[in-house]
Amino acid sequence: MAKKLVLCDCLGSQSFDANAISKASGLPFSRVYSNLCVSQINDAASEISSGDSIVACQQERRIFEELAEELNVEVSGFVDLRDRAGWGEGNTAPKMAALAAEAAVSMEVGKSVDVLSEGSILIFGGDEALKAADTLCDTLAVTVLLNSGDELPLDRRFDCVVGQLHQVSGALGGFSIRIKDFQLPNYGGRGEMTLGEPQSMAVSECDIVLDLSGQPARVPSPEKREGYLRADPTHQPSVAKAILEASQLVGTFEKPLYVRLEENLCAHSRAEKPACSNCLNVCPTGAITSAGEHVAIDPMICAGCGSCSSVCPSGAITYDAPPVDTVFKRLTTLASTYRKAGGADAHLLVHDANHGRELISLAARFGRGLPADVIPFEMEALASFGHAEALGALASGFAHVDILLSPSTEREVIESQCRLACAIAGEGSVEVFDTSDPDTLSAHLYDAQIDPVTCEPVLPLGNRRQVARLSAKTIQPDAEILGLPEGAPYGATIVDTDACTLCLACASLCPSGALGDNADLPQLRFQEDACLQCGLCVSVCPENAITLQPQLNLTDEALVQRVMHEEEPFACIECGSLFGVKSTVERITEKLAGSHSMFSTSQAAKLIQMCDNCRIQAQYHSEDNPFQSGERPRVRTTADYFSKRKDH
Repeated sequence: MAKKLVLCDCLGSQSFDANAISKASGLPFSRVYSNLCVSQINDAASEISSGDSIVACQQERRIFEELAEELNVEVSGFVDLRDRAGWGEGNTAPKMAALAAEAAVSMEVGKSVDVLSEGSILIFGGDEALKAADTLCDTLAVTVLLNSGDELPLDRRFDCVVGQLHQVSGALGGFSIRIKDFQLPNYGGRGEMTLGEPQSMAVSECDIVLDLSGQPARVPSPEKREGYLRADPTHQPSVAKAILEASQLVGTFEKPLYVRLEENLCAHSRAEKPACSNCLNVCPTGAITSAGEHVAIDPMICAGCGSCSSVCPSGAITYDAPPVDTVFKRLTTLASTYRKAGGADAHLLVHDANHGRELISLAARFGRGLPADVIPFEMEALASFGHAEALGALASGFAHVDILLSPSTEREVIESQCRLACAIAGEGSVEVFDTSDPDTLSAHLYDAQIDPVTCEPVLPLGNRRQVARLSAKTIQPDAEILGLPEGAPYGATIVDTDACTLCLACASLCPSGALGDNADLPQLRFQEDACLQCGLCVSVCPENAITLQPQLNLTDEALVQRVMHEEEPFACIECGSLFGVKSTVERITEKLAGSHSMFSTSQAAKLIQMCDNCRIQAQYHSEDNPFQSGERPRVRTTADYFSKRKDH
């Protein structure tokens, strides 16, 4: 059954060209209602009961979801046409059609795991911690951490320990706590409580941590760490909010698995030599750690910001909630439907699901709203919209991309990805915009001077590197080599042929196979399209002969291996087979012959100029054969054993 669009003009405050929307989006539509959430709620029930309905209202989504639950049916989706288009200026039919078509795109459900919290909580922060414990002890299993010298309470409804909090790791349902100078109270006896013998370090576990110390947080980005609650002890509303949140963190919770890691693609390290650490440098929560030749991601700590997937040069880390190809599918649907409905030179506004959505809603209700050519694109993880996604949007038919930051956004990641996209697509093609004022947002969008689309739109397919290259060739059809900023994941490897000895250490360790050798000749080969600019070749080169050049080569030469350095092979003086590099063998012979104890004679020096097989043969037949041993003992026979018995 085809999905159907249920339209409501919200008390006549917006108008629809329902036929144009339906024709371009391919969605049949209901009649246009006026008050579907109140006076026409029975009509809403009828529409929802028919199945596969996309309700064109986001504001009253809760009402329609509750109605669907009562009717034991599911709503296929919701789309906000009013705030994002209907209350704006200009011909909004093409944009409405694009938004409706996007709402019909099938979204793959992300993976998740269940997290169990049994309600054990550690609270620390002096007097405020004791007050919070008094409130929570009937709901949670409370332990309060006090400092040495603090008065021990007589209240036995919760536990108290004394010590210094040394380390907190983990997340909701699985915190690990390390406490220095740990002491337990002695609860027996009369008078004030005393403390037991101190332990240098104690390790324990809990499900929730409530930090009321007023000191710096014990974990990175505490606002992103599930189960770690923190409040200013001098601000009672914040403390009350934290206590309320803690009381509700009992039970089984669904934890999304935001990113997917393919370890074999990771270019973090090889042979204990460091290479790419992009994801480690940008992860705000510390969920990513080094694990030898690749990184490891703790899914319980990962907050799903998406920064790691944007900066990963190899595609080893990809955002998976939903998968990245869903983003490209949405972009293509928006752009193609907008053009099909008669729209031209669409302007993409990328925003998050909280700050950005609210700003757009306020701009629509109390201001000018969004221009008819500005199509909003909501992302759960704004930082996951990297240079590849921006280039894919431009190549699929958008004239410009604006990224609206929010207070919780990883700004540095987005700005660096924006600079990279502009270096490829052209200055000003992608911009980062930061405001909390809806009027400023509207003014910025209405005043924007957008160059028209000049490229023939393409379908962005493949992984992020492939999409970036395809998009760059589409946007810059006449370009050959584009210079990129430092740290870009595309580029060339420059080899100083005078310094290079063709030891091939770089080729043997290159994680992407961009550097390679030739099994038959002394050659160093390079395929630029595969180079990640991870820097491993630079760090392993013993001659410091390699440098990196950030650039994007759009010619076909980048797709094939080319010889970076080659030399004449040396012919074995015995059998004539080729081995090694002639200049290297001659240089070693010159340095060692006659001056080293192992090669003091002319005959010994010839070993340097022999292949492996001939060298072994020559050594075996030499007078001082290193492989020679003493005379083999005679094999013992049965007669030997019998004669020995007769002697006894």
